[in-house]
Amino acid sequence: MATFNTDPREIPAYSIPEAAHYLGLPASTLRSWFVGQRYVHGGKRRQFQAVIVPADPDGRSLSFSNLVEAYVLTAIRRKHHIGLPTIRRGLDYLTKRLGAKRPLLQEQFATRGAELFVERLGEIINLSKNGQIEMAELIRAYLERVERDAKGVPIKLFPFMRSQPPREQPRTVVIDPRVSFGRPVIAGTAIPTAVLAEQFKAGDAVPVLAKEYGATEEAIWDAIRCELDLQAA
Repeated sequence: MATFNTDPREIPAYSIPEAAHYLGLPASTLRSWFVGQRYVHGGKRRQFQAVIVPADPDGRSLSFSNLVEAYVLTAIRRKHHIGLPTIRRGLDYLTKRLGAKRPLLQEQFATRGAELFVERLGEIINLSKNGQIEMAELIRAYLERVERDAKGVPIKLFPFMRSQPPREQPRTVVIDPRVSFGRPVIAGTAIPTAVLAEQFKAGDAVPVLAKEYGATEEAIWDAIRCELDLQAA
């Protein structure tokens, strides 16, 4: 029987499909990062090893910290569809340089770590200097939406709700493991996005919901976007 950390950031709380939905990733991609991936090469069955350890390996459920780790790697997938072995090699290198088992969670990654990681990927896949700069900037834009405590530990994640450039998107929805059991809420409140989406589907207009909950219409729309098609994810 698995035993879990009592730290709310480490408690398994998200299924892989659910986490993939919040991150805007295919569930198959996220599953390969946490579970690995089987493939056939030269007529032989092989398997890529996972690059992130899930909080609940048996149930394959993810914690808030797992969500943050996958969120950082998502930045790479946005424009550079880099394979699992390459990502693992980059992380192994970063682990040695930073001396940490989970470098994607460390505050160091938000500074020099991100650059080291991208530089290493450039060496492995012959990524151009311009490509490296572009990727590093994208990772930094993602990292700006991870809020940390005084010790540098991630405590909040503001996922993207729109298709516009990262730095142009407001922080209207937040995932905080200490609020609403880690489910997305309107930032600055404890109003679950799921509740707003259900009321919207039931026929309540966005202006009415905004007035009822004391939120902006922009935030209400982002809450609805956060939950769209979640059941099908």
